[in-house]
Amino acid sequence: MRRLRFLLGLPLLLGSVASHADSCHSVLEGSLPALRGKESIDLCQRFAGKPLVVVNTASHCGFTGQFEGLESLYQRYKDQGLEMLGVPSDDFHQEADDSAETASVCYANYGVTFSMAAAQKVTGAEAIPLFRHLAAQSGAPRWNFYKYVIDRQGKVVASFSSLTKPEDPKLLRAVEQAIASTP
Repeated sequence: MRRLRFLLGLPLLLGSVASHADSCHSVLEGSLPALRGKESIDLCQRFAGKPLVVVNTASHCGFTGQFEGLESLYQRYKDQGLEMLGVPSDDFHQEADDSAETASVCYANYGVTFSMAAAQKVTGAEAIPLFRHLAAQSGAPRWNFYKYVIDRQGKVVASFSSLTKPEDPKLLRAVEQAIASTP
């Protein structure tokens, strides 16, 4: 009898797994190691169907102060569903060699509360899949703190250079457009 109940429930379980996979857009396939702890960030599970800002970061860059504005942006819109993902990278030779130092810059110096991955490749042939998808939709980051705004369907609404500050009205409009999008 127990086996029969298990088998009867199997289509429901498999259906929910399939619908979860179907709802995940290719930009969010895979996972990244978290900056802090031993856990991974499952991109689909964490961000599917949500407006998202993705930023490649570096601890020793002239734009590192943008962490403060990014945290403010996240706090301003998180109750409306906005998610943010910081992805440190040494592609431009300005990231710490030690992830503990990177974590200290993000969490202790700037009070970051949004998701942060461990350092990754974000440009070229070795770029992680997330950044290959972003580059295909919009262009590869040309420097640290390149910002991508992604809507609920996994499409890049807009991308912004390092020079664009997190409080820039164009960036805010793109975030609001992503929030207003439907899954």
